[in-house]
Amino acid sequence: MTQTVRLIATDLDGTLLHTDRSVSKRTRAALGAARAAGIVVVPVTARQPNGVRLIAQQAGFDGYALCSNGAYGLHLGTGETLFQELLDVDAQTRLALALSERRPEVRFASVRQGGAVFVAQEGYAALADFQDHKRHPYEMGSHPLTGVLEAPSLKFIVRSPLLPPRELLAELLALNLQGFAVTHSGAPFLEVLAPGVSKAWGVARLCERLSLAASEVLAFGDAMNDAELLR
Repeated sequence: MTQTVRLIATDLDGTLLHTDRSVSKRTRAALGAARAAGIVVVPVTARQPNGVRLIAQQAGFDGYALCSNGAYGLHLGTGETLFQELLDVDAQTRLALALSERRPEVRFASVRQGGAVFVAQEGYAALADFQDHKRHPYEMGSHPLTGVLEAPSLKFIVRSPLLPPRELLAELLALNLQGFAVTHSGAPFLEVLAPGVSKAWGVARLCERLSLAASEVLAFGDAMNDAELLR
């Protein structure tokens, strides 16, 4: 029996986009054909809404989008927030203090308010460029760690100038802390979320809203942060 696909959940960077972050004519045509067949096409990405909107016109995205690795769902056309799940202050504080003791060079940043606010620790902006967060380093600010930790995060960024993400992940996991989920998207930092949150979690929330079954979803991705969704 052929299974009907009613929703396509697709990663962007490394999957849908060229290395120059463009959308090819062939890909745009395929997305248009899917929509014409009645399939809902949803970007599911580590990016924030501002980063999705950079390529929205090229890809024809004007409906649902899942950002921040599934932690934030919105409608691009209306601006409606569907849901968001935040990492609490206690969890991110325990992580930051314990990891700073183990790796003093690590720097942190907090993404807040639907991705509109980015609060970076002193020294973080010097490690970043525009493509890391689709935000210019001069827009990130420079805050003491207490300022980064003082409010819940949609996504909590952990970055080392000395270790690549996989090695930094091993350092973080060695702390044996609870109360959060951690992943990475191929970018040069780790991405910490509320416990249980992933792209799969976000797609499940959207499917509940649209009365869709998991078997009706076709997923595309290429990185560690896509693993749960692909499973």
